[in-house]
Amino acid sequence: MASASSMVSALCTTQTTPRIQKKNHHHRSSDNLSSSKQNNLSKNGGAVGNIVDVVQKDVAFMKLGLSKGLQWANKAFHVPQVSKSVEDFIWLRNIEDPKASFLRFPSFPQPYYPELFGFDLFLADLNALEVYVGYLYYLSKMWTKPLPETYDPQEVTEYFTLRPHLVALRFLEVFTAFVSATIKFRISTISSAADEEAHEKISNYNFGTVLKETLLNLGPTFIKVGQSLSTRPDIIGSEISKALSELNDQVPPFPTSEAMKIIEEELGSPIGTFFSYVSDEPVAAASFGQVYKARTCNGLDVAVKVQRPNLRHVVVRDIYILRIGLGLLRKIAKRENDIRLYADELGKGLIGELDYNLEAANALQFQEAHSRFPFICSPKLFQHLSKKRVLTMEWMVGDSPADLLSVSSQESKRKLLDLVNKGVEAALVQLLETGLLHADPHPGNLRYVPTGKIGFLDFGLLCRMEKKHQFAMLASIVHIVNGDWASLVQDLTEMDVIRPGTNIRRFTMDLEDTLGEMTFTNGMPDVKFSRVLGKIWSVALKYHCRMPPYFVLVLRSLASLEGLAVAADPKFKTFEAAYPYVVQKLLIDNSAATRRILHTVVFNRRKEFQWQRLAVFLRVGATRKGLHALTPSNAQISLSHSANGATPEVNLANLALRLLPSKNGLVLRRLLMTADGASLVRAMVSKEASSVRQQLSKIIADILYKWMSKALSKSLNLSKFDSPVMAINEYESILRDRRLRVIFLKALNSAKKDPLLMLRFSWASFVMLFVASALACHRVLVSLSGAYLDSLSFSSKKVAMSAA
Repeated sequence: MASASSMVSALCTTQTTPRIQKKNHHHRSSDNLSSSKQNNLSKNGGAVGNIVDVVQKDVAFMKLGLSKGLQWANKAFHVPQVSKSVEDFIWLRNIEDPKASFLRFPSFPQPYYPELFGFDLFLADLNALEVYVGYLYYLSKMWTKPLPETYDPQEVTEYFTLRPHLVALRFLEVFTAFVSATIKFRISTISSAADEEAHEKISNYNFGTVLKETLLNLGPTFIKVGQSLSTRPDIIGSEISKALSELNDQVPPFPTSEAMKIIEEELGSPIGTFFSYVSDEPVAAASFGQVYKARTCNGLDVAVKVQRPNLRHVVVRDIYILRIGLGLLRKIAKRENDIRLYADELGKGLIGELDYNLEAANALQFQEAHSRFPFICSPKLFQHLSKKRVLTMEWMVGDSPADLLSVSSQESKRKLLDLVNKGVEAALVQLLETGLLHADPHPGNLRYVPTGKIGFLDFGLLCRMEKKHQFAMLASIVHIVNGDWASLVQDLTEMDVIRPGTNIRRFTMDLEDTLGEMTFTNGMPDVKFSRVLGKIWSVALKYHCRMPPYFVLVLRSLASLEGLAVAADPKFKTFEAAYPYVVQKLLIDNSAATRRILHTVVFNRRKEFQWQRLAVFLRVGATRKGLHALTPSNAQISLSHSANGATPEVNLANLALRLLPSKNGLVLRRLLMTADGASLVRAMVSKEASSVRQQLSKIIADILYKWMSKALSKSLNLSKFDSPVMAINEYESILRDRRLRVIFLKALNSAKKDPLLMLRFSWASFVMLFVASALACHRVLVSLSGAYLDSLSFSSKKVAMSAA
């Protein structure tokens, strides 16, 4: 329960402290929507609806009068000072001693008397009394132990064990708030069901509005939960998500005078010493703090973030109550794994957000780790103006996702989609490349910078991943796309999700039954990432799997980004956006882990080459511009030329042929060397590789044409022939590449054991040479005709000039 004093203080400052509201189109439309829905409710509800309207107006009138009376009492009776004293008394802060942090909770004494009588028994009783008195004295000293600065479940339990009244009152407040919210919602749904669809939308929006008001009244921890839920319209519904999204703008600020006092206390000097200007009111109010726009003495615009007063006690108390609830749920459900770890991880993250020194260090680490990625940016940190409760950073100019969503124009939609795509790529960079993940990327912490970059704010919560977990995440994406459920189970084991001793075979069968219903479009799963995670987790719960702390933060981050993506584009598919980056990562990173993952893509369990999978792999990767950068510049010209008249399959074959001999083809070359040679030849003569054979025929035709044109131009003294369209020198280097020759000869030696396969290969080679010769001869004839006609036209011009 928020302390009684804080409740009185909040009521008293209702009129004196203006609330920050964004008067934009989005809020006006929301107000019109809510008013129209209330009118529909009154019309449909009849007399009951009119009674509800009258009661609501009476309640609003009484609230106005009460607020004026409380405002007068605030000035007359010095309520803030009195409430502060009451709050300190309830929390027992007056007897806390920071030096008592070393104390540990004592165990209850258990004296034992072995056959004592008379005076000896009396002395033993005195000793026992001394022990009990010592225990009570030490226990009384425990009351002086303050709340720990960092989250420790044991120390938090000891702290609130001595303050059960705080837990009981808060639990009663939460219970009462949700019961009251339930009653309000049931009253608001009293209407006729003439239009069931409209009634359902109104009902969902009313539920979201009631839930939003309840979370606002319950304080920062619950507001944080509501903000996270607002990013998942695919889970809670669009109407509820729309109502909860207002939490980002309607969090009530605390008085500016208190914020200025905190700044001066933390920086140790008057505000004018550091800032020439500070806004009179906060430009944004969040659940844990509020931001002021300021200007330093040297003229730089900055954002000053100030933490709410006495916030740590309130947050830790709510986490402790959540921990108790999860403990009871574990006993009722008879779970083997300790689900209280979820509350502990949430507590560590939230308490970490309250230390702005930690956030400043996180911001510096994030900037350093992602400085080499030009599309990611973050504001500059001013360390000399940042302390534990005050954080000063560069003022970032840009559009927030909420602003882009509220404006219905093509430009705002383009920016929003670009922001979403860059957000997905930034998440993959953090997840698979740097291992430093922004764990709270909700819309309020993202900006679309005018230069086209994505800007990140609020670094209170970062997730640091180990290398083995990064590679396991990378492999899991590949195996989901390939439908390789056995390998996916192995990935979950490496992520420390599946416990040792679990029946892997049965787990794999259940996972295959659950995910086997997925549909694929062009080789990609036609399903949302969150839905796949939900299916995987439903099987994991059945086998009592665990969720590591980093896994919670990763899922939270990816869920927030996907929720934003779905809000921007309902047809957005995370796998299609993420897989091109995965392709480039696997092709560039020449490590044992990535080669092992790529091996599962290119080969089956018998090490046989699978051209179809490689085709899908390269086709998806070709949608990413970075994959074209893996090949030389003249290769890009060839690709663009062939795109005009060739099929996409031929373009992919061209890309594969150019990638193999290049520097970035090292990973593929090493994999081909380890493959079964006969399977490579079998894949080469297969129907799926017809595009590769066509491309090879064109390459050979270009080379033959070059040789024939040189010979004819010298013997017939003709002008230079038309140069081939393709880059012949590069193709010649491909055919002369010693590494590719080694791979080819190894595959050919393996295929000699199968005479039928060698016969098919010989026939395919003959067809390619025949087609290449025909193409080369045709081009030579065309060039000869052109050269002969040019000579005739020159002679005719000469005769005409002499006649003149």
